[in-house]
Amino acid sequence: MSQRYTRREVGRILGVEPSRLQYWERLRLVRPRARWGERFYSFGDLVALRTLKRLTENRIPARRVRRAVKLIEQQFGASPLPLQELRFFDQGGDVLVIPPGAARPFSPLKQQWVFPFDLALLPAKLHEMTGPTPEELFQAALDCEASPETLPQAVESYRQVLDLAPEWVDAHINLGVALYQMGRAEEARAEFLSAVQLDPLNGISRYNLGCVLEEQGELDEAIDHLRRAARALPAHADVHFNLALAYEKRGERRLAREQWILYLRHAPNGPWADQARAHLRRVSARRKRVAPIPFPRKA
Repeated sequence: MSQRYTRREVGRILGVEPSRLQYWERLRLVRPRARWGERFYSFGDLVALRTLKRLTENRIPARRVRRAVKLIEQQFGASPLPLQELRFFDQGGDVLVIPPGAARPFSPLKQQWVFPFDLALLPAKLHEMTGPTPEELFQAALDCEASPETLPQAVESYRQVLDLAPEWVDAHINLGVALYQMGRAEEARAEFLSAVQLDPLNGISRYNLGCVLEEQGELDEAIDHLRRAARALPAHADVHFNLALAYEKRGERRLAREQWILYLRHAPNGPWADQARAHLRRVSARRKRVAPIPFPRKA
């Protein structure tokens, strides 16, 4: 069996923050295996992630890379096309790709091949006299999420992103998370709600909104959103954990028990596994203490 790496190991090897890895996964630029509530990356994934890191450090936003890959897949009829099988480089802000088996680069955004003499005539990098793009601001915000001290800068960058791209769902989600970490739950709730309204099928936004609502005591709404999140993300262990908490608070022990079991099925060694088992033991003990109702006797 080939070597697999956890998200934490990948972050340590490449020097990439977990939030950035999660964002690249949501863009489907890498597709790690999900098992036991953890993500496992192959060596090929590491190669792809190194490429992504290089491109983003050269101010090529990940969303532009995703758009380029999608166009390459449409052009050459291959889907999904593993990132590690492509050779990328930037030229004047454009993303150039050498597809598998090709001898020269292709510009997916311009839908044309690039000849070697074209590359020699163009400058290595082209800096336009304009403000940062939404993608560049998004990357800057991701960098600021690394420590609590820079969270205010992350919030400001995400707000700038949404000024330029108000329908960017990931920006609403990440802004909500940053606000929540700063203790601004009501503002976080508003951002998660905006994300849900933009994409009702997005399980992450449903999950985040449900968690905030559960903390605020709005259990009926919280359970509705968490149930929708569980349908969208059936293998996401934390969704089942928080749904179990909400059911338990509402006194629905049977439904809570089902969710504790699902959490342990997907994350038997997860960070909340001991707590889930403790909840299950309490439920089982409570059921044993209840005396059976005797059958009525005929006179």
